[in-house]
Amino acid sequence: MMLVELTSVPTASLPIAALKAHLRLGSGFENDDAHDTDLETYLRAALAAIEARTGKILIEREFRWELHEWRDQVRQPLPLAPVNAIVSVTRFGVATPPEEVARTRYALASDLQRPTLYATGAALPRVPLGGRIEIVLMAGFGPEWTDLPADLGQAVMLLAAHFYEYRIGGDARDTSLPQGVAALIERYRTVRLFMGGRT
Repeated sequence: MMLVELTSVPTASLPIAALKAHLRLGSGFENDDAHDTDLETYLRAALAAIEARTGKILIEREFRWELHEWRDQVRQPLPLAPVNAIVSVTRFGVATPPEEVARTRYALASDLQRPTLYATGAALPRVPLGGRIEIVLMAGFGPEWTDLPADLGQAVMLLAAHFYEYRIGGDARDTSLPQGVAALIERYRTVRLFMGGRT
């Protein structure tokens, strides 16, 4: 299985001005593009860290997931949440051209913890022998920063500020989250058993 991010978070969707206010940066930074670039880096790092800890995609973007067999012939748990749309499902054979699966053959069961792709008929389309299935999907709470739940948005802001404050002299071996950030994201963390199965 391989998961690839096809689009990235636009800079315009990042709360750089809000992070400046949170950090209480003094005058003179308002038009400092180099400083904005640094703050953007800390925000992206905080987003990535919280997404990795929770399994939730915060700002909406497109992903491609490749798999070589279905976990279940009727339903397939997806590796990300929340999933807003299935863009396409395509079958790739060893010696045959790609075949896009008709949308009438599958549907999305939305769920904040374990979204699934499920068959609308008897089974999901067969995976070609030696081939693969590619699923392109849109995942995230929404395209704008304001689409995030307030507690997740605050967690990102706190973690970005932490990265900023400890940008010099921090212990590179310390991968733990600040206690306040960990508390804010705790309810979003998913215990992943067998790719989000029924257990």
